[in-house]
Amino acid sequence: MAKHDKKQAEVFHFDLYGKRDDKYIFLNQNSIGSILWGKLEPSEPNYFFTVKNFVDSDIYESGFKVNELFLLYASGIKTQRDDASIKFTQKECDEIKCDFLTLSNDELARKYDFKDVRDWTMNEARNDLKENNVIANKLCYRPFDFRYMNYTGKTKGVQGYPRLEVMKHFLSGKNLGLILNPQPQAANLDLFESAYITNKISDTNMYRRGGPFSFPLYLFEETTSQQTINSASERIPNLNPEIVNQLAKKLGLTFTNEKETTPNTFAPIDILDYIYAVLHSPTYREKYKEFLKIEFPRVPYPTNQETFWQLVKLGGELRQIHLLESPAVEKYITQYPVDGDNMVKMVRFSTYLYDNVIPDENGNINYPDYLGSVYINETQYFANVPTSAWNFYIGGYQPAQKWLKDRKGRTLEFEDILHYQKIIVALTETDRIMKLIYSIGIE
Repeated sequence: MAKHDKKQAEVFHFDLYGKRDDKYIFLNQNSIGSILWGKLEPSEPNYFFTVKNFVDSDIYESGFKVNELFLLYASGIKTQRDDASIKFTQKECDEIKCDFLTLSNDELARKYDFKDVRDWTMNEARNDLKENNVIANKLCYRPFDFRYMNYTGKTKGVQGYPRLEVMKHFLSGKNLGLILNPQPQAANLDLFESAYITNKISDTNMYRRGGPFSFPLYLFEETTSQQTINSASERIPNLNPEIVNQLAKKLGLTFTNEKETTPNTFAPIDILDYIYAVLHSPTYREKYKEFLKIEFPRVPYPTNQETFWQLVKLGGELRQIHLLESPAVEKYITQYPVDGDNMVKMVRFSTYLYDNVIPDENGNINYPDYLGSVYINETQYFANVPTSAWNFYIGGYQPAQKWLKDRKGRTLEFEDILHYQKIIVALTETDRIMKLIYSIGIE
């Protein structure tokens, strides 16, 4: 095309599905001229070279971007070597810290198979632990997988990129944060399910494809790299005032920095819970799935107080369940009936067969949510695990499966057994609450 010709090129598209041999046959029998191409209409800013359904773009674009609502955010910590600072227990963290301070590099390499990598060396890790205090020891490593770590906040120390500028706001006092990825993480990449909540520092590989961002709800003033874990300072909402004012105007409510009992007010926690409910809406996820593949989510402005408070309530329930703080997760629906060594040697799910299931008037058999057993070795298992919980995705991971697989070769302690049963309740309750959110409806 000549430089002075301002006419844009036309773009055509054709999908070819099937087995490899069938594709070869089709291509051998056709040419560029014989294929029935479909014309694309690429538009700014992305100019996709594939078919996209953006029919609801006007409605979606009228919402607010999550990454514009929160003023400060960053990806999770990037250790460069997880095994040098992240462990399953505090005892293991203490042991490896002691080894860094007392063993030579050769001894560390033999014991832990360490080798220097980009932005992490044994010398820098050792110097960091010598010169700086461990200011945090809890980490949200994967969904429902909370681990221990030696965290000093120093870049290129015992951890490569600790993201202190954001993560320090989870150390100075009580806080919450959204963990979001700008693209879906599930195996089929066709459904957004990358929304989670944390009250701790989070890892950059929190989701299957990595790179999720942490959005703290509050920012704490006068924090330093050596802030102690239990210290506290004044906190301010990490929220864009313009978007907050828009929410207040549409709702006819007054915004307060902290939750109050004063009538006709709403607070940062209400905004967080509203967003969390929307992001778990099956309607929202399906209707806007093409948009949710591109960027951080846009959330519709609430249209009335009644719907807003309904979603706030359900979002709050989800939040407490995912943090394992809800009393509901203590009401176990599974059992761990067989004694043994509790060693995770394998992870296998076996469903039960249902007898005497009666077809409906159309002859269809509507099975209940299948139950099964999750075996961790040849004899020990968790009983009555719903299939919906076993298969449930968060961030591209199936937490009921991954939590156990990551512990192969380890012995489950009593607290671990209880924790896994809480995960099953949490996933089952998530499925139930998402159905309630669906019943409310979101534009």
